[in-house]
Amino acid sequence: MEKLSVLVEVITREAEDIKSFVLTSVSGAELPRYTPGAHVDVHMGGGLVRQYSLCGSPQDRSRYMIGVKREPQSRGGSERMHGQLRVGDRIEISVPKNNFALDETADNTILLAGGIGITPIIAMADRLLLLGKSFELHYFGRTPQHTAFYKRLAQPEFAGKVHVHYGLDADAVRTKLEILLSSHGHGSHLYLCGPKPFMDMITTVAAQSWPPEAIHLEYFAADLAALAGPTNSFEVRLARSGESYIVPEDRSILQVLQEAGVDVSYSCEEGVCGTCMTGLLEGTPDHRDLFLSRADRAANTKMCLCVSRAKSSVLVLDI
Repeated sequence: MEKLSVLVEVITREAEDIKSFVLTSVSGAELPRYTPGAHVDVHMGGGLVRQYSLCGSPQDRSRYMIGVKREPQSRGGSERMHGQLRVGDRIEISVPKNNFALDETADNTILLAGGIGITPIIAMADRLLLLGKSFELHYFGRTPQHTAFYKRLAQPEFAGKVHVHYGLDADAVRTKLEILLSSHGHGSHLYLCGPKPFMDMITTVAAQSWPPEAIHLEYFAADLAALAGPTNSFEVRLARSGESYIVPEDRSILQVLQEAGVDVSYSCEEGVCGTCMTGLLEGTPDHRDLFLSRADRAANTKMCLCVSRAKSSVLVLDI
């Protein structure tokens, strides 16, 4: 996997527990192009890798910007970014990857963000503004102090397009969403990113009138309820090598394959990023990730090895 060496040029406190980090190439060369919705893997040493959305301008290839929320139950990523990273530090990142791409041909676009979910969404808003496209952005937050990139969103060019909603309880949010999503023109697209309860509420409301292909979403954290579901042991067979392994109740497919020396790409280990997605040739998986769409799951041709398990006794993987 190609890596880029970058310098931390600027660190800015954007909101309560949220910082932005501006990264520039160590060599001074232009950074690879990316499109709105893209993210990079940040390699922090000791095997720790985390994904952060690019929230700067895709047109500016002299630097990347990422936004990071300090999570109270951090497994090391956000804590290290907030507590240890300093201006002038050198880190390694991946080239940008995009699993949340913006359809720039849409007649109209509705962008919905909750909390730190604004990071990919604001890049989309910048791009749609540049293209002169019809869009509106609704940002839900607790207070102004918890609203990242507030000054950027308050710029005159966003007037009438950006709407920030503070301190709404769940019922009030749902009422606003029902009004907002009740009518939409043909060719409209919906993009959402934020905490899982917020995302689940939107998808439930949107499903009443929006076609599935017009709804695009990206999760930032694992589905803890799904991960806490029942476990069982099962067999995994690798079609290309002919090897087979037993996955015990307390280990993931990814862990078993790693311990056996099988080369499998991975990153988040939470079923969010899709890096470990692998082709499935036989068997019935128990999907516990937040990456695959309903259509992907129904097709039964791929699965995420870091969190998903098996409903059948055997899975045959395209490895």
